[in-house]
Amino acid sequence: MHYAAVILAAGKGVRMYSELPKVAHRAAGKPLISHVAGAVREAGIDDITLVVGHGREVIEEIFAGDAKIKFAVQEQQLGTGHALMQAEQEIDPACSLLVLAGDTPLLQASTIRQLIDFHQQGEYSATLLSAKISNPYGYGRVLRNIDDSFARVVEEKDASASEKSITEINSGMYCFQAGEVFRALTGISSNNAQGEYYLTDVLEVLKNKQQKIGIFLSNAEEDIYGINDRVQLAQAETLLRQRKNIALMKSGVTLIDPVSTFIDSAVQIGHDTIILPFTFIEGETVIGEHCEIGPGTRINDSTIGDGVSIEYSRVKQARVGDKCTIGPYSYLRPETVLLEGVKVGDFVEVKKSTIGKNSKIPHLSYVGDAIVGNSVNIGAGTITCNYDGKNKYPTILEDGVFIGSNTNLVAPVTIGSNSITGAGSTITRDVPPQSLAVERAPQKIITRKGRN
Repeated sequence: MHYAAVILAAGKGVRMYSELPKVAHRAAGKPLISHVAGAVREAGIDDITLVVGHGREVIEEIFAGDAKIKFAVQEQQLGTGHALMQAEQEIDPACSLLVLAGDTPLLQASTIRQLIDFHQQGEYSATLLSAKISNPYGYGRVLRNIDDSFARVVEEKDASASEKSITEINSGMYCFQAGEVFRALTGISSNNAQGEYYLTDVLEVLKNKQQKIGIFLSNAEEDIYGINDRVQLAQAETLLRQRKNIALMKSGVTLIDPVSTFIDSAVQIGHDTIILPFTFIEGETVIGEHCEIGPGTRINDSTIGDGVSIEYSRVKQARVGDKCTIGPYSYLRPETVLLEGVKVGDFVEVKKSTIGKNSKIPHLSYVGDAIVGNSVNIGAGTITCNYDGKNKYPTILEDGVFIGSNTNLVAPVTIGSNSITGAGSTITRDVPPQSLAVERAPQKIITRKGRN
């Protein structure tokens, strides 16, 4: 059986009070719509169409590198039924069609698969996913017949007092026989309190045609939570991070205090790595095995090798080799590459530089636009003067170089292998291998003699 999915993502989300479309807001490091699309793919469905409207350029940009995602445009937001109509040209009428909301980032692939299995086994023309929740306010209520079969769905604004007391709610997630649902969409109207074309009205149309309607009552209540404002966004963020932390701990990662550890959904961490409190690991970061990260560290979109220690530091779009030691209070900026065994110590900033094996920058230094060889030692207070006000230039330190404390390396400059610079020097010319370079003005001592 071929399955396709339509994700409805055309709404503005007025309660977000934002220029961004609601589904573009992020939770656990990813846009809400990306969480939904990811769950669909994990459930085994690659035929995905997004119905976009408000801010569609933003959503199209989110999926710019994904050639398999298709788009349908809802120019006017006239309800969920109208939104699905816009996707008809993208859908094979012979397939089974999953319809989801783009603002449900907690949806899991397991729930999607259960819905699909229920739909297949019951041979239904339409199946809605429902859940029982303690506070159903705002959701459409599921009304059942005396034999427990589907009667209808009534929206909050159209519900009577007795109907509002029902706790089984419509999640807004469905499986349909695609041809049947698009035919039924021609039979719905906007004669309701919202003046919109409700997708739920399709269920009554199909029922009146003697089609089988299924209700899959899920016990995964969290999965159906929609995001309408920033309070709910924060709640979803908390739940997503809890799930991620639990999955990491079950895979062999130690989180000393999960409550104060913030790890994005896409992050990968190897076993026997320890994450200390007040640490943020974001984006597409990959961390190896047997590392100790934190406390007070923030890493994003970086690759960290095995056996690495990072303490009270910031790592941004960098690559760190095995057995490196970073911090406390280090800053690795984009395009920094540390090879194996490098030490970057306290109050050191490295930018767009490659640091060779077993080299050390112990403290209080800035290294930018540099190529540093193996077994180099850079003394405290050293800076690469890489910027002349218009352009940036490289500094090259070959293998075995020893840079004395408080050295200024005025780029472009190369220090040859196994050379030394004297402390306090300003080096403006290349230094040949196995040399000593010293640049200092003579020390002057002026006594107080002769003063009145």
